[in-house]
Amino acid sequence: MNALELVSAQVVAAAAAGSAMAALAGNSLTVRSAPMDSDVRLLTTWIDCQTQGFYRIRSPRLHDNVQGIRMFDVVSETSPLWPLGVSQKLFPQDSLTLEVSGAATAGDLETASMLIYYADLPGVNGRFIDTAECRSRGRFMVGVENTITTTAAGGYTGQVAINATFDLLKANTDYALVGYQVGAECAAVRWQGVDTGNLGVGGPGQEVLKALTGNWFAMLSDAYGLPLIPVFNSANKAGILVDAAQDENAAAVRLTSLFVELGQA
Repeated sequence: MNALELVSAQVVAAAAAGSAMAALAGNSLTVRSAPMDSDVRLLTTWIDCQTQGFYRIRSPRLHDNVQGIRMFDVVSETSPLWPLGVSQKLFPQDSLTLEVSGAATAGDLETASMLIYYADLPGVNGRFIDTAECRSRGRFMVGVENTITTTAAGGYTGQVAINATFDLLKANTDYALVGYQVGAECAAVRWQGVDTGNLGVGGPGQEVLKALTGNWFAMLSDAYGLPLIPVFNSANKAGILVDAAQDENAAAVRLTSLFVELGQA
C-alpha cells in the first residue's frame, strides 16, 4: 500500500563548513525497505535554520556523493526548497546524509525535514485520496485547533490528540486533511495514527504563508498527480496525534488542522 512519511533531522551548533544531521527519534535517514522496483520519491524538503548557509542531501545513489542536492537556506524561512511537482527518485535501504552549515553557536538547533512517498510499502496501510475525490465527496470544512507545547531539547515534542481541545468531529466519519495553519514558526508539524499506517505525515511550520500551508496536502496531490491527502476516521480521534519539531527556543505552536468532512465514496 502507498505511504507518506515526514522525516526530520537536527544538529546542534553546526559548523561553517557543514555538519551532519541526525534523524529525530522515531525517524531514520535510511530509506525504508520497499520492493526494489517500486516507486519511492523524495517529494520535497525544507529547513528551519538560524544561520544563512547551505543545506545538502547526498548519498552514493543520488547524483553524486560530494555535494548531491545542495541548496541555499534562509534564516527562519521554512518554505520548500525546490518547486512542488519536482521529485527525486530514492532507492530502498539507501542511507541519506543530510548536512547544514551554521555559525557553530552553542545550543543552536538546525532542523531539516523531508517528505517521502512510497507507492508500495509492505506492512503500512495508509489512507490517502486525491483532490478530485476530495471535491466529489467533500461536505463541510472544519478547523480543529490544538496547542503544541514544545520543549527546548528539540525533536518532535508536545504531542496531543486531535480532540484534546475541541471534540467536535462527527462519529464514525471520514475527514480529509487538506491543510493547516500554525501560529508560530517551527521546523515541521506532524500528524500520525492508524489511518496513516502509524507513520507521521506533515509539512513546514511556516506561520506567514497561509496559502501554502492551508492548501498543503491538496497542493501536493495536484503537483505530483498522486493521492497525497490523508484521510482520518473520527472513530480513531483519540489516537490521531499531532506534534511539532521545534528548535531550542521552544515556542509553543498553535495549530489549526483544516479538514473536509467526506461523504460516502
